[in-house]
Amino acid sequence: MTSLPLLAHTDPDAVLAWTTEGPISVGDYLADAVCLADQLPPAGFLLNLCNDRYRFAVGFAAGLLRGMTSLQPSSQAPETLRRLQIEYTGLICLCDGPADTLDLPRFDFPAISAVDRKKKPKTASNIPEFPAERLAAILFTSGSTGLPQAQPKTWGKLVANGQAEATALGLDRQPHAIVGTVPVQHSYGFESTFLLALHGGCAFWAGKPFYPQDIAGALAAVPQPRLLVTTPFHLSSLLAAEIELPPVDMLLSATAPLSMTLATEAEARTGAPMLEIYGSTESGQLATRRTTDGAAWTQLPGVQLEQEGDDTVASAGHVEGRVALSDLIELLPDQRFLLHGRHADLINLAGKRTSLAYLNHQLCALPGVVDGAFFLPDEEGPDGITRLTAFVVAPGLSARQLTVELRQRIDAIFLPRPLILVDRLPRNSTGKLPRGDLLALYAEKVSHGGR
Repeated sequence: MTSLPLLAHTDPDAVLAWTTEGPISVGDYLADAVCLADQLPPAGFLLNLCNDRYRFAVGFAAGLLRGMTSLQPSSQAPETLRRLQIEYTGLICLCDGPADTLDLPRFDFPAISAVDRKKKPKTASNIPEFPAERLAAILFTSGSTGLPQAQPKTWGKLVANGQAEATALGLDRQPHAIVGTVPVQHSYGFESTFLLALHGGCAFWAGKPFYPQDIAGALAAVPQPRLLVTTPFHLSSLLAAEIELPPVDMLLSATAPLSMTLATEAEARTGAPMLEIYGSTESGQLATRRTTDGAAWTQLPGVQLEQEGDDTVASAGHVEGRVALSDLIELLPDQRFLLHGRHADLINLAGKRTSLAYLNHQLCALPGVVDGAFFLPDEEGPDGITRLTAFVVAPGLSARQLTVELRQRIDAIFLPRPLILVDRLPRNSTGKLPRGDLLALYAEKVSHGGR
C-alpha cells in the first residue's frame, strides 16, 4: 500500500505558516500536531470548526495521526450540525473560540507551550506518512442548489490535488506566501490555501481577513511573493475601498464567475496577474485561466474531461472516481475548454432561453448597483406562470429606475417581476447565495406580500 507524507516540505526549519506572533516552522507545526493528537479524545470523526487557519491545520494533522476523518461543512448553522450528529456517530467538535456546537461533544483547542515544540523533528525522516487510500476528509457542497452533500476525499487524491494546482499556477517553481479571504473548511479555501501549503511548498497566513483594511494588513504581514486567494465578492469590496495595498504578486479567484471588468481593474490596481480556478466540491479543482487572456480554461495536470451526451465527466488525476459536472462545457483541443454556464441556471420562458449567470451579470453591471441576483422560485404565480424575481442592493435608486435600465440590456420576457430592493443579500462566507436562503428571502419579501 502506497503511503504519502503529510507535507512536501523537507526542511523542518522552513516556514509553513505566518501568525500575528510571527512565522511557524514545519518542525513546530509537526510538534503542535503531535501534542494535540496526544490530547484528543478517541473519536471516528473530527468536526474541525477552527477559524484560525493554522489551528485548523494542526487539527487536521492531529486527526490524521489519531486515525480520524476530518468533517468540513461549509456552514456551521445549527441545522447543519444536527445533520452531522445524526449521520456521523462518534464525532467530536474541535473549536478555537466561541461557537454554538449544540450538544455535540466538544474539545477546545489547547494552549501549546514552547516545551512541546522542543520535541520538533530535526530531519525530514520524522514527517509522518499516511496510506493513499485512507479516507482523510469529507467535504460538503455549499448548498447553493439544495442540501449540502457529502464528498469523501482520500489522502492520495488530496495530495495530488495540491500538487496539481501548484504546478498549474507555477508555485512549484516559485512558492508564494498565501493570504486567503475564504474559510479553510470550504473546498476552495481548503485546496487553495491549506493543500497548496502542504504540497505546493507555500506558506499561509493564519487569519481569515474579510474587511479591506484587514486584507491589506494580512498581506503586509507576510513576505513577497504574495498570493491573494479570494472571491469576486471579496475582491470587489477590496477594490471599492480604494485603500493602498502592499505589493501583490498573484491574485486567485473562484466560487463565482469573475467579470472581465473586475479582472481588468484588479490587474490595473495591483499589477498582478488575475487568475481564476474552476472546479467543484465533488470533483476538486479542474482548470485555471487568466481572465484577461480570454474565455478558455486549461485543465490541471492529470485531469481528464469527456462528453457523455449533454454532460461532461471529470476523471483521473486527483478526481475521486468519475464526476458528472453541473456545467455546460465545450471541449477544445490541447486540454482546454469553454464554460457556458450551469445546467441548473438555464431558463426557458415563452420559447426564449438565457441563463441566470447572464442575467446576474447584466444586473450587476448597472450603474449604482452594489449587489444583485435573479431568482427563479419553485412556485407559480396566481396566473399559473413562474416569474423571475430579482433582489438588488442599490442605495439611492428606485425599482422603477433599475427596471428601465435593465430593459436596455435584456429581453423584456426576462425582466424581474418583481424587482425587490434590499439592504443586503444573504451571501455566505465565500460570497455564494444558498438557494435555501434565497427561498427564505423570497418568502419574506414576495410570497408574504412584503416589499
